[in-house]
Amino acid sequence: MHIFRKAGMFTIGGAGYVGLELLWRGYSHSSMFFAGGTCFLLLGKLSSAGMKMTLPLKALTGAGIITLVEYTTGLLVNRNYAVWDYRSLPLNLHGQICLPYTLLWVPISLGGMLLYRQLDRLLPGSGR
Repeated sequence: MHIFRKAGMFTIGGAGYVGLELLWRGYSHSSMFFAGGTCFLLLGKLSSAGMKMTLPLKALTGAGIITLVEYTTGLLVNRNYAVWDYRSLPLNLHGQICLPYTLLWVPISLGGMLLYRQLDRLLPGSGR
């Protein structure tokens, strides 16, 4: 049952990520579904980790996780900048990530962690 719960959370995260892109840019790419699902699972791990971290530090760490996933995804699927292009934005790295979007991920990562915890409690088989 555990694998089905993770697959469900992955799907929710992937759909949410694509949804955010559709609201923000008006379009998305199939790779963003996989990036979003990965981010959501990682944010869930961060959220439930036994580490003593303040909420702002968790939000910053979450933003770093999302940025790293975006960078990795960009290197794999966005080599010709057909999916996105941040080369004209300040403090970008290879046009794949940039500081303004990393900062935008801070509150979004916090929201993602809270959503993950809520869904984890509500979905059947959580054991909580």
